[in-house]
Amino acid sequence: MTGRHAAVAAAATVVCTGWIGLATTRVLREPRPAVPVSTPVPFLWHLPRGLPVPAVPPDNSMNDAKVALGRALFYDTRLSGNGTFACASCHKQELAFTDGRAHALGSTGQEHPRSSMTLTNVAYNASFGWTDGNVRTLESQLAVPMFNEHPVELGLKGREVEVVARFDSAKDRQRFAEAFPSDPRPLSFGNIVKAVAAFERTLVSSESPLDRLLYQDDRTALTASARRGMDLFFSTRIGCTRCHGGFNLSGPSVFDKSPAPVLTFHNSGLSETEHFRAPTLRNIAVTAPYMHDGRMATLEQVIAHYASGTPATPIRSKLLHAFVVTRRETADLVAFLGSLTDQAFIANPAFKQPN
Repeated sequence: MTGRHAAVAAAATVVCTGWIGLATTRVLREPRPAVPVSTPVPFLWHLPRGLPVPAVPPDNSMNDAKVALGRALFYDTRLSGNGTFACASCHKQELAFTDGRAHALGSTGQEHPRSSMTLTNVAYNASFGWTDGNVRTLESQLAVPMFNEHPVELGLKGREVEVVARFDSAKDRQRFAEAFPSDPRPLSFGNIVKAVAAFERTLVSSESPLDRLLYQDDRTALTASARRGMDLFFSTRIGCTRCHGGFNLSGPSVFDKSPAPVLTFHNSGLSETEHFRAPTLRNIAVTAPYMHDGRMATLEQVIAHYASGTPATPIRSKLLHAFVVTRRETADLVAFLGSLTDQAFIANPAFKQPN
């Protein structure tokens, strides 16, 4: 592995954080008899070389039954107030778990001011959302789409008991009991949240052409154009890694047994008031449109935006600077960004809607 390749493969500073519970974790009012279950199968990550084990909150340990339940819930429209939307409505696997829209739409048709973020390698995020550094776990992040009212997303605020009641069937109770065998009342809103978060932690992307070059020493993985683009991406002249670094090509990342990172947010010249988290660039070629509000349709437009130095605002990031980039160099950069697409990830049957 070359010096550049080793630097690319190095992980960002990380943190292991605990679960922040939702304010409301009510269960069904009527007690149900316990369902006998077997000991859950421990979860095995099967992570490839180059990716660390994700951080898992101590009160939401992973097991196969919980991941399978979370996968089913991720695609279940019962998790919206009006029964029409699921998590997967805004996070489609073929689009690297985005929705292809500039602005996300909620279950009632209300438009969100920002785009849906990718769930690619979401287990490694040090914080969640575009701007809020206080949301530090997947479990606490789920409160945002579930309970937001301006605009409505899933529309569950005040309807937690009703939602739990939708799963009051023998089959559902059995699945919750298998996923949470030590919980005397496994069917609860809090456990719905935990199961979805457990599934989302498994959405690991690690088989892109760049991964094959860095971690499998496949010298044929990148085209000549993508290799030139890689040199530009990691150069001081272009400086992409000032914001998109580490194994996840993002802002600060987290994984198991690691120190806390310093959270960093940047203003790209597109807002007068807000700083934004630098998202992962993994699978970026399939997640258009771009930026926090989807204002740019192509990667070429994004490159031109940053090459211009971006519009000057009072809080624009000091990491940004103008640079000269030729048409061929732009094409090479786009080719490199295309090498971050993991076709196995966006077609992985383990992530698809279960039958």
